[in-house]
Amino acid sequence: MKAKTLKNKRAKLLPLEPFHYRDLLPLSKQVDLYKYGASDISTPKKLKKYMNEAFEKKEQGLSLPFIIYDKKLERFAGSTRFGNIDKKNKVVQIGWTWLGDDFRGSGLNHHIKFLMLSYAFEKLYFERVEFRIDERNMRSRRAVEKIGGVLEGVLRKDTLTRDGFRRSSACYGILREEWDEIKATIFKDLST
Repeated sequence: MKAKTLKNKRAKLLPLEPFHYRDLLPLSKQVDLYKYGASDISTPKKLKKYMNEAFEKKEQGLSLPFIIYDKKLERFAGSTRFGNIDKKNKVVQIGWTWLGDDFRGSGLNHHIKFLMLSYAFEKLYFERVEFRIDERNMRSRRAVEKIGGVLEGVLRKDTLTRDGFRRSSACYGILREEWDEIKATIFKDLST
């Protein structure tokens, strides 16, 4: 599966490449990924490791990482990816999304998720898109609920965070048969 550039009037998602390190480095200092997850991008070395892990998963066919460009502000904004790609069962996760300070709460993430969901259901023909979020991360959980994600349960203590805490993951899903309704209602302003 090959990543392609996804774009609309506000966002552009470009396949992540090693040279994007220089674009992400200033943003990575603004993000506390390990507060809720297992990733850490707080230093240049850790950002390189994070990116290399994404490239390894891409080579294995398990991930499609992107760099996010905000067309309104004309700047790179962060990163996201499709991960845990299951081609046999047609299931994919959307996650690993992080944005710099200037882009949080700006509406950019709404555009990003529309692009990714459209691509997953309409071009890649996945049957299911999943989101796994630290159950304590209410901001991210509300954001996924706002785009139609259905809470399907909580995986108890399934992920070890960087600081050694065993987090529980709230599991959300959107099914392909739900997409047309979600697109026509929640994303109606973007789907014309």
